[in-house]
Amino acid sequence: MTTMEQTTLLVIGGGPGGYIAAIRAGQLGIPTVLVEGAELGGTCLNIGCIPSKALIHAAEKFHEASRHTEDSPLGIRAAAPTIDVARTVDWKDGIVKRLTGGVGALLKKNGVKVVRGWAGILDGKTVEVRGQEGDVQRIRCEHLLLATGSEAVELPFLPFGEKVVSSTGALAPDSLPAHLVVVGAGYIGLELGTAYRKLGVRVSIVEAAGRVLPAYDEELARPVAASLKRLGIEVHLESSVLGPAADGQGIRMRNSGGEEITLAADRVLVAVGRRPATAGYGLESLLLDMNGKAVRIDNQCRTSMRNVWAIGDLTGEPMLAHRAMAQGEMVAEIIAGKRRHFMPAAIPAVCFTDPEVVVVGVTPQDADKLGLACISASFPFSANGRAMTLEATDGFVRVVARKDNHVIVGWQAVGGAVSELSAAFTQSIEMGAQLEDIAGTIHAHPTLGEAVQEAALRALGHALHI
Repeated sequence: MTTMEQTTLLVIGGGPGGYIAAIRAGQLGIPTVLVEGAELGGTCLNIGCIPSKALIHAAEKFHEASRHTEDSPLGIRAAAPTIDVARTVDWKDGIVKRLTGGVGALLKKNGVKVVRGWAGILDGKTVEVRGQEGDVQRIRCEHLLLATGSEAVELPFLPFGEKVVSSTGALAPDSLPAHLVVVGAGYIGLELGTAYRKLGVRVSIVEAAGRVLPAYDEELARPVAASLKRLGIEVHLESSVLGPAADGQGIRMRNSGGEEITLAADRVLVAVGRRPATAGYGLESLLLDMNGKAVRIDNQCRTSMRNVWAIGDLTGEPMLAHRAMAQGEMVAEIIAGKRRHFMPAAIPAVCFTDPEVVVVGVTPQDADKLGLACISASFPFSANGRAMTLEATDGFVRVVARKDNHVIVGWQAVGGAVSELSAAFTQSIEMGAQLEDIAGTIHAHPTLGEAVQEAALRALGHALHI
């Protein structure tokens, strides 16, 4: 039997963008229904951002303990550690469960009705939802918000299966392989490849480009490449994957010398990117304007159909959870009658590699391409006391500012725990800060943040500690 329901706002997708939009709409008194076929929290909370950081943390702890079985400059000596991977996965799953449960509680608190099932768009005002028990529900709405996210790109000649996994499979291993081959040296491949290596797995990375993190500038990628080498991770650059090995144990590849070789492995992780999730729910029936594989939107997240909105990964790059959240909040406020536009001065991007990488705003290379007259300066963590005490002296903080008025247009950093500097970087750009503002702000000592102040001082020509 098919039931019919009416609402003002219907959100398809319960990921970071969708649930934030629904919560904010509820706060504003907008009758809202959210449809989700899997778990609330979407890719980020369930099989992406959060579980990957949990695995990275566990791997780092294990690696640190392993280091102290040998002679340590800290004077620590420990017995060789062991790891129960099943228990590690349970711990990670516990974090995910608490967070997704919290999302559900917040939706309920703000009066959002959550419908469990898979949505099928009939038109711009009507969605049919098939529940897990086979029940069918039709929902009519005034506003339809598409927040379906993205999915891992699958290589046609190396399909996902038992031995070939996406990041989803890599985050929930039943056991650790002896040898893992990672296809792709972008941030996902490097984050997970490094975590597996720190858990004691032999790791090989295959990348078509000439260096790791090819989407980032070379100066930022260099300390990460050095870390991979120290960890004993094999990196095959300018190499292309041809398909699975004849026996299914690994891959066939063409290396930088043009030679075809087989790289034997117990498991293969394909991490060559993500694409907007546009299939399987009737999106094509709306005949929306597209931007390649992504839904085209304006600066209010409106699509080409009136009162149909789209946010997050579905709308293309940058595919970042915090972008989706900001867009979702804005859409809810526009529907409520507020005047809003999505025009951020900067959106931070973070790689949780070893060391971490942060990029906010314009890089020196971007400035050159844009024809902006800028000055840039870096301060190395090798000259930062806190970095020394953390044994994390590789890397630097770099600032980019306009030459004429010293307004800051970009920050970049590579080093241990620099992800925690991203908020300060972004805030300074949003507030239109000048180099003098950062240089003149007292930064706590001893902290990594002092490198931020020193970078600004150096750009002004008078760094104090270098």
